[in-house]
Amino acid sequence: MKRIDNDPGGASGAVTVRGLVKHYGATKALDGVDLDVREGTVMGVLGPNGAGKTTLVRILSTLLAPTSGRATVAGYDVVRRPRQLRRVIGLTGQYASVDEKLSGRENLYLIGRLLDLPRKEARGRADALLERFSLTEAARRPAATYSGGMRRRLDLAASMIGRPAVLFLDEPTTGLDPRTRNEVWDEVRRLVTDGVTVLLTTQYMEEAEQLAGELTVVDRGKVIASGGIEQLKARVGGRTLRIRPADPRRLRPLASALDELGITGLAGTSVDPESGAVLVPVLSDEQLTAVVGAVTAHGITLSSVTTELPSLDEVFLSLTGHRAGAPRDTAPAETPEEAVAV
Repeated sequence: MKRIDNDPGGASGAVTVRGLVKHYGATKALDGVDLDVREGTVMGVLGPNGAGKTTLVRILSTLLAPTSGRATVAGYDVVRRPRQLRRVIGLTGQYASVDEKLSGRENLYLIGRLLDLPRKEARGRADALLERFSLTEAARRPAATYSGGMRRRLDLAASMIGRPAVLFLDEPTTGLDPRTRNEVWDEVRRLVTDGVTVLLTTQYMEEAEQLAGELTVVDRGKVIASGGIEQLKARVGGRTLRIRPADPRRLRPLASALDELGITGLAGTSVDPESGAVLVPVLSDEQLTAVVGAVTAHGITLSSVTTELPSLDEVFLSLTGHRAGAPRDTAPAETPEEAVAV
């Protein structure tokens, strides 16, 4: 969708955030957040529950006013140009927000008309999205009769009907079955291929790895890490050395030999019988060299030696001290006067 009126001095990135702060009384839901999202990319925002992710999305989508700081989306200041901004963004929150009394097709058609699409185009977009999200057969049924997964898909379709330049997805696949989740992922990839910028908050590490080119990790309202997935894995440090003996019968003896090495700082080994390998966590190149040398000295013939970086789950735990989805104290719900006027 073409922009109506660019915001003077807007940043070139799709989303630019500087020093964003949001207070709820004495609680700081956001505490000086900086963020840059390049056009045509997916930025994944990770953090424990209550870290400030949803507050950030609400501010960027003009549903909530910041206490201080500045943010621009698609060239529009979120405070100074909210009306223009709403015409070029899409939003899917954590819970479906469709009108249950209307049919699926009526929901999408109504949103299209509210976005000033001509009647014919609004109908065409509604039908295309109903088909894309496997809702064609239920198109004329009231949304109240839809299952939870169907409502979620309808809500996602609604956020896309206006062909947004920037799409905010706040935990979009929560509660969806694996098949529907994959359908959502495929649609997000198609949108990015078409040039749409996506800011995605999620509790699913697999979802972040599947979709996001870059990640930002927030905790207690602050950005604590950002960068590409491999960059964050390298920042956490540590690798796992996967050693596979040529003779499967040497698997246990190999593990015992490595446990007895006495290499300073080397963590304990573990055996993966399914893959026929011994897993050895190493923190440095020196440890890696010592392990390989020791195996050779014991005369154990190997079929392969590979190194693996930490999983994204391990990165998240290392950075935040919590597993994904672990609760934090959440901020109070915003009051009507705090919301930006529509």
